[in-house]
Amino acid sequence: MLEGKRILLVISGGIAAYKSLELIRRLRERGAAVRAVLSRGGAEFVTPLSVAALTGDKVYQELFSLTDEAEMGHIQLSRDADLLVVAPASADLLAKMATGRADDLASTVLLATDKAVLAAPAMNVRMWLHPATQQNVATLAERGLHLVGPGEGDMACGEYGPGRMAEPQEILAAIEAFFAGAAPLSGRRALVTSGPTHEAIDPVRYIANRSSGRQGHAIAGALARLGAETTLVSGPTALADPPGVAVTRVESAEEMLAACQAALPVDLAVCAAAVADWRPAKAGGQKTKKNGKAPPSLKLTENPDILATLSEAGNRRPQLVIGFAAETEKVIAHAKAKLARKGCDWILANDVSPASGTFGGAENSIHLIDAEGVEDWPRLSKELVAERLGQRIAAWFGGEA
Repeated sequence: MLEGKRILLVISGGIAAYKSLELIRRLRERGAAVRAVLSRGGAEFVTPLSVAALTGDKVYQELFSLTDEAEMGHIQLSRDADLLVVAPASADLLAKMATGRADDLASTVLLATDKAVLAAPAMNVRMWLHPATQQNVATLAERGLHLVGPGEGDMACGEYGPGRMAEPQEILAAIEAFFAGAAPLSGRRALVTSGPTHEAIDPVRYIANRSSGRQGHAIAGALARLGAETTLVSGPTALADPPGVAVTRVESAEEMLAACQAALPVDLAVCAAAVADWRPAKAGGQKTKKNGKAPPSLKLTENPDILATLSEAGNRRPQLVIGFAAETEKVIAHAKAKLARKGCDWILANDVSPASGTFGGAENSIHLIDAEGVEDWPRLSKELVAERLGQRIAAWFGGEA
């Protein structure tokens, strides 16, 4: 798919710049020609020599270089590629792109280009979540910028959260999807549930679980990147909204079910939320006091089954309904039983025992179970699980599954 394609890779400053070297290797393995622009910040993390060795081409760094301008003027450089890829895309460079600044070669090339641009943001979590950065990204997305990532996880600065640059394989998949033409899920509508639910005991207490919502949010983002018109119904999380996704926020299982039903009809539904199985039969109107008495009893009632309800939605049933089976033991056996009981098409079984680190962690180990059997996936980041699932869904709708 990439044979003969010309990629201009813009490498800006950030520790994630080391991943750009792997990306160059993968692009050239697939037949793409890669030319690189290295910003001054980028050169603090990877050397021009290493980039030149991997691209097999000259590395461009200076806006006012007489030699470079004579050989390949920056205007020609900006338009000679089939696609511009910015990886990593720092907060500073995204700000320049959004405001039209052009004070170095990287920003000038990006302002002067008439070709599509794909950016892989990478920065500290607080920088990514800052309203200024979010506004810049929203502005650029409205102008047609293609985005991949960022993911979540541990950062070199010691913090944890969104802001990690997408892995080279994810960026490569996004580049291949761009050149594939129409996005494979274009024209499809997708519904994804994510996060925990909070079931009120009284105005200040609730029943919940340890789900972070990272997997569901990653799946929603992956489906949107594949062209699906995606609605994410999310319980309470601390996560940023995935780009290009319509988000409905809810608290309880009953609210989540109502929001899912309001989103119908859709072509596919992925129920990744960790919905509480039970809720208090009656929530207290005021905070429950101890008053030196015995602990109050808590009568529970069963919550609605969102996965089963969507699987039995009659003529409004999605063509493809996918559930998750979060288990702490007998993962495959319990997931197979859930598949039969719920009436969905696929179950993604995963181990959420404390030793697995899945709940709240950055990785997941998936077993995809359907009528054909069990497909074991290697342990992957939650972002790569989402990308793989998205491609599997696209293949199913394309009749290739």
